[in-house]
Amino acid sequence: MSERPPIFLYTDGASSGNPGPGGYGAILKCAGFEKEMSGGFEKTTNNRMELLAVIKGLEAIKWDKAVVHIFSDSTYVVNAINKGWLATWEKKGFAKVKNPDLWQRFIPLYRRHDITFHWIKGHAGHPENERCDALAVNAGSGAAAKGIKLPPDPGYTETV
Repeated sequence: MSERPPIFLYTDGASSGNPGPGGYGAILKCAGFEKEMSGGFEKTTNNRMELLAVIKGLEAIKWDKAVVHIFSDSTYVVNAINKGWLATWEKKGFAKVKNPDLWQRFIPLYRRHDITFHWIKGHAGHPENERCDALAVNAGSGAAAKGIKLPPDPGYTETV
């Protein structure tokens, strides 16, 4: 039985105003194939879009137990995994955690695969990161600027 090739997932999120119109962008690469994904919302936050980009990319993977390398410029997302924050949040029932809806959506995807997170510096000329940024901006604030009616982010709530 042959092993499947590794998957490389590049992600970015953007929000104009934070909160404001925002979007996510993701690129999946595997064995010479590439898939781009993006979407936008009328009012959301940058951190929500950073995490949603990862979720959307993982949801697009067609098989279980994939070896996935995720590249993100989000210290929020990368540190949540690499520094163990997510495990602590989960043990505490996500009390006082921002974006619990997305983290709870992420967990089964994370457990389904063999995932390694890599932090990359944003806006530093990394081709896939730059492309993901363009996808995210175009899907969010870019679409809003063109008068495109964006849907509400179903999990976004104002925090005081």
